[in-house]
Amino acid sequence: MLNHIRPALVMLTGLTLLTGLAYPLAITGIAEAIFPWQAQGSLVEKGGAVLGSTLIGQNFSGSGYFHPRPSATTGPDPKDAGKTVAAPYAADNSMGSNLGPTAKALVDRVKDDITKLQAENPGIPVPGDLVTTSASGLDPDISPAAADFQVPRIARTRGLSQPDVRAIVAAHTTPRWLGVFGESRVNVLAVNLALDAAGK
Repeated sequence: MLNHIRPALVMLTGLTLLTGLAYPLAITGIAEAIFPWQAQGSLVEKGGAVLGSTLIGQNFSGSGYFHPRPSATTGPDPKDAGKTVAAPYAADNSMGSNLGPTAKALVDRVKDDITKLQAENPGIPVPGDLVTTSASGLDPDISPAAADFQVPRIARTRGLSQPDVRAIVAAHTTPRWLGVFGESRVNVLAVNLALDAAGK
């Protein structure tokens, strides 16, 4: 019997050391060497304080800021630990809503969001990413169309001209990789920090 157990234990120990220790350490070391900023979380700091990460969405609700995509992340209910409540942009609980396209809760929420956004910018079609959540609930980017939709509100609130706000958006728009892969995107944290840096 020991002849059967010994190889299993040796294999378990060897694979644990290889895949549980050596491989993660090697990948972490390579990431730190080649992409140090990304490996440390792509944190944006100002005056020694961390303002956020360009990889993780965060809530901006002020009228003078670009708003991100909605988030479906949840957290424990402080009143009942057995339940969860909405906790937008909770990076420790990345998730989508798991609601199907015909789910009444999803349809009602999207309709309400569209109504609010149309009141902000009448007559302009609402871009889909302003009313739909990403699979992670933590998408840090919005589409250029979603950014452009918000330009009139931001310009009005900050006392800037719309062309000036659009110029800031354009400076913080990342095009498709190699012109064909992915989609053009605007990082919400980066463009909001640029707005603050503009001084209004």
